[in-house]
Amino acid sequence: MERRRFLAGAGAVTAGAVAAAGPGSPGAAAPGIRRVETGLDALVRSDFAALAGERVGVISNPTGVDSAYRHLVDLMHASGRVRIAAAFGPEHGFRGSAQAGGSEGTGIDARTGITVYDAYGASQARWESMYAEADVDTVVFDIQDVGARFYTYIWTMYTSMAAAARVGRRYVVLDRPNPIGGRARGPMMTTPYTSGVGLKEIVQQHGMTVGELARYFNAEFLPAEVGRRVDLEVVRCRHWKRDALAADTDLPWVMPSPNMPTPDTALVYPGTGLFEGVASITEGRGTCRPFELIGGLAEDFDYHWGDRLNARGLPGVEFREAYFTPTSAGQKPALLNKLCAGVEVKVVDRAVYDPIRTAVAMLVEAHRYPAFAWRQDSWDTARPFWIDKLTGSPRLRTMIDAGADVDEVVGAWADELAAFERRRRPHLLY
Repeated sequence: MERRRFLAGAGAVTAGAVAAAGPGSPGAAAPGIRRVETGLDALVRSDFAALAGERVGVISNPTGVDSAYRHLVDLMHASGRVRIAAAFGPEHGFRGSAQAGGSEGTGIDARTGITVYDAYGASQARWESMYAEADVDTVVFDIQDVGARFYTYIWTMYTSMAAAARVGRRYVVLDRPNPIGGRARGPMMTTPYTSGVGLKEIVQQHGMTVGELARYFNAEFLPAEVGRRVDLEVVRCRHWKRDALAADTDLPWVMPSPNMPTPDTALVYPGTGLFEGVASITEGRGTCRPFELIGGLAEDFDYHWGDRLNARGLPGVEFREAYFTPTSAGQKPALLNKLCAGVEVKVVDRAVYDPIRTAVAMLVEAHRYPAFAWRQDSWDTARPFWIDKLTGSPRLRTMIDAGADVDEVVGAWADELAAFERRRRPHLLY
């Protein structure tokens, strides 16, 4: 097996530092900002009581840090209370250096000597194999999610949970707040369109923490798929409320992926992430404002797009005419290093902004341009449109193609959204 050398944390952590770790270490929160304790903070405060003496496999990336930016692998290792059997890296890798659809390979953590497995895209069978090879008793998940169904970390969690249930491993989630709050929005995934960007039937903006999602998965999906639930424990956050956004808390922000640089990105992503499904428009990868800068080739798109969007008076958002040159194009090489024209999405009132409704309006107006084209993938001839996998069905695409306006498109999923909100309620923790 090829092995590379990794570095789990940014600096050495001593056992004494672990004892001092906790949510108060960086200093007092600013006025009006909520002091929040993550599951990791709670675990450290308890001196790792939930994991003491067990062989632990850690699923994490650079976001698995405490309030002083110390990584949980370093903290566990220094504590002497936890035996770390292995670490597992999701999409973008354990260190977060790989671009979308990429990973870092399997290697050795330079600080601790722990094997770090490449787990991106791993099947349940592969997870079972890795658990056995590493001799894992308990699996620990600690990754900052951003609240959108097509952000793949939650599906890493689901698949690794299902494997743990099959082979009788315990599963512990160190919970973290949802940075875009607790409100659910958008269409439901349908079974024929499940994929790596949506393995199970949840709505597009699920409005749940990873701990709540784990509870939901454990009750709603694992019994049917695996035949049993996993032995699940969620180490809860403290002092987080469902209406709180990342900007309302004192929690540190570490980029969950290379194109998720700020909480502002996370706020728009459940909507503008849909532009990954448009072949002729870039979602701003390779700029300083990915998913906030949206545009197509300058000869094909112009200022009228932003003007028409501003004329709609969408709640909580304004659109700035923008020109930019993406230095990363993902699956759209024709746009790489080309001047693009479009809009910058400027959220002016987070309390009323609806990212998915806003994105539907953007798609409706962009569809007016002759150059507009949905992305089609030749490797999936049965379901070629990527937008269908992102939205969960062909409905949004076919409605926009047929000339439907925003209210009609958004109204089409009202009943399934309401049903999901009822179904998730017993699994909410905050």
